[in-house]
Amino acid sequence: MRLTDQFGYELTLSGKEALTAWNETVKAFLAHGRTTPQYLETCLGLEPDFALGHATRGLFCLLLGRREMTTTAQECLSIARTSALNTPVTAREQAVIDALGTWLQGYPTRSADLLDAVLVTVPQDTLIMKLVHAIRFVLGDATGMRKSIERVHAAYDETHPAYGYLLGCRAFSLEETGDYRLAETAGRRGLEFARDDAWGLHAVAHVHDMTGRSEEGTAWLESQPEGWAHCNNFGYHVWWHLALMYLDRGQADKALALYDNDVRKDKTDDYRDISNAASLLVRLEIEGIDTGARWDELALLSDKRAEDGSNVFADLHYLLALLNGGRRMGAERLLTGLKERAQSETDIGRITAEAGLPTGLGLEQYRKGNYASAFALLDSARDNLYMVGGSHAQRDVFERITIDAALRAGMPEDAERLLKSRTHKRGALDRFAEQRLELCDKMHRAHRVMEDQKLRATGSV
Repeated sequence: MRLTDQFGYELTLSGKEALTAWNETVKAFLAHGRTTPQYLETCLGLEPDFALGHATRGLFCLLLGRREMTTTAQECLSIARTSALNTPVTAREQAVIDALGTWLQGYPTRSADLLDAVLVTVPQDTLIMKLVHAIRFVLGDATGMRKSIERVHAAYDETHPAYGYLLGCRAFSLEETGDYRLAETAGRRGLEFARDDAWGLHAVAHVHDMTGRSEEGTAWLESQPEGWAHCNNFGYHVWWHLALMYLDRGQADKALALYDNDVRKDKTDDYRDISNAASLLVRLEIEGIDTGARWDELALLSDKRAEDGSNVFADLHYLLALLNGGRRMGAERLLTGLKERAQSETDIGRITAEAGLPTGLGLEQYRKGNYASAFALLDSARDNLYMVGGSHAQRDVFERITIDAALRAGMPEDAERLLKSRTHKRGALDRFAEQRLELCDKMHRAHRVMEDQKLRATGSV
């Protein structure tokens, strides 16, 4: 007789201890808990032929965005397929196996579509809901995230064991599609049912950031530090959000302190951790803050990942570290890889060609001080930049660089256009925009003075 999981769906597990470990694996994954791999290892140790467990592990590996994890994911797929031949699996379990295989072929978009298709038949399966959410997040597909959750939202109520996590994902998808009021309501409501839902907690912080309420955002995060104490490296990202709030309030010293004590507390080479650090340092330097030698360790780690090529979002942040840390040869190797991958017909090839490569070349020109060229390249990729993945808040570092390039190139009209577009998307002015709009106005006035014929000198001495 097959056992059922915490959501009421059949599993190809036979032992209750393995079932308990699997349920704990899923709960930890939903909460971004650091115990996720330990529970999964326990489950697979008890039942090594659990196909769904191996397939899920493979997807976890691919979400890490590291080349070496692709080999591990391939091994997971092989074991899952063999296990499925030996022990017939359910339709939803097969869908996860197929989704892993499809991503490994180079098409995470199709992988998410496969999972979405089966999710319609098992709408209360929060594991598959979260996997779709995670993959579409990596793809920058905010609309897809929202549609996926809205399709299953009605199947949940307060009695569902993962109701709070569903609301946390819904909050984030609402925020990324600009529905800030509903996003904040959903995020706060979700935490009433899942106090450890760091994703929902951070979704509300995103709302504060996007609506220019950094003081409220600071209070929101500082009032509940236990909300992400259990997290894996996602915890560093929440600290990063707090640092952004302080920077927006003009308290760069506190942002730097958070960088040293929390954001880069552990000098990992996980691309998400490096992206937190690199984007924060760029923001600080654009504000004129001396960041000292902090680029050095990021550049050293990024140099070792320069030829990874697993994730365009990761590549662009490695490039920021390499350029700002003075690793010219590493930056050249990374850009060469982007040029090569832009020729591929896979998802990553398309993303690289339409967004990654022009952005990377623009960052290189910006670092060289060729600001007009930098602006032209960065602006050309701007409408497609969502494709590299991440959130509006994360990609905003490239928006800031593009605006800064326009200002440094003496192009206030273009800077103003981007600032107004950015503000419209965000829903409110923030400190960065206010200061740059003032600078644009000063540049416009200076230009008018220079063009005023009445003020020009006439005649000769």
